[in-house]
Amino acid sequence: MSQPSRKVIISCAVTGATHTPSMSEYLPLTPAQIEEQSIEAAQAGAAILHLHARDPVDGRPTPDPEVFGQFVPGIARATDAIINITTGGSTRMTLAERLAFPRVARPELCSLNMGSMNFSIHPMAGKITSWTHAWEREHVEGMEDVVFKNTFKDIKQIMQGLGEHGTRFEFECYDVGHLYNLAHFVAQGLMKPPLFIQCCFGILGGLGADPENLLLMRTTADRLFGRENYVFSVLGAGRHQLPFVTMSAIMGGNVRVGLEDSIYLAKGVKAKTNAEQVRKVRHILEALSFEIATPDEARQMLGLKGGHATHR
Repeated sequence: MSQPSRKVIISCAVTGATHTPSMSEYLPLTPAQIEEQSIEAAQAGAAILHLHARDPVDGRPTPDPEVFGQFVPGIARATDAIINITTGGSTRMTLAERLAFPRVARPELCSLNMGSMNFSIHPMAGKITSWTHAWEREHVEGMEDVVFKNTFKDIKQIMQGLGEHGTRFEFECYDVGHLYNLAHFVAQGLMKPPLFIQCCFGILGGLGADPENLLLMRTTADRLFGRENYVFSVLGAGRHQLPFVTMSAIMGGNVRVGLEDSIYLAKGVKAKTNAEQVRKVRHILEALSFEIATPDEARQMLGLKGGHATHR
């Protein structure tokens, strides 16, 4: 007797804080653009929308709750997608800035980086000959000398401060040690299953996008948490996006795409919308006989409280 097809969660990271306007004219920057592209991504099959905010004037990352407030409610009205608000913000933001909107919104899901690290795309600066805005060049080149701070105290503060309102987390793990950091908090009783582990590959400063590393993260998570206690997902930065997320699905995991992670749809072809990437990965998954999880199915898999229990 054949087994039912497994449901795969598609997450879409819509804009992020790493790419700059000079890198792609299609990067959503204004609240209206972020809202429009998020809704299209949800309609294309993304069950989770991972959201950052941008300054509407020049596109720089911003933690301003008023800017978030210009697009999050519209997305919530137009879709039933799970709204996943960043607590990472950008490498230049303070912890208080990164938590400014999540504390107000009390969302179903927030991202949570599981360790301090060198996080950088500074080599990309040499490929850009003309910068759209004055802030961009220093932002990109300056990453060479910036540490993305996520101490144990920081992580604990986020877990406790947002967790008391029922928010759960997308644990972003860029290295094997980040899984052990998460295991430390589980052992302390601060986090309980189901854990949503997002393994991130291909960022300079983290694990490279090598298949052996994906297997290492998967088997380490199995050993630390037990496969029945966590939901596994993968993102691959840049050109690694589609190959790596496809491997994740084949290995029993879920997938994340979006212009935060890659501005391309294919080699040399920029993605014009986030929905293009969602549709492409959905086509791949369905060709492999996987079914796509709806937002409500994803909520059940992740143990979320539901959009009705948020202040969005």
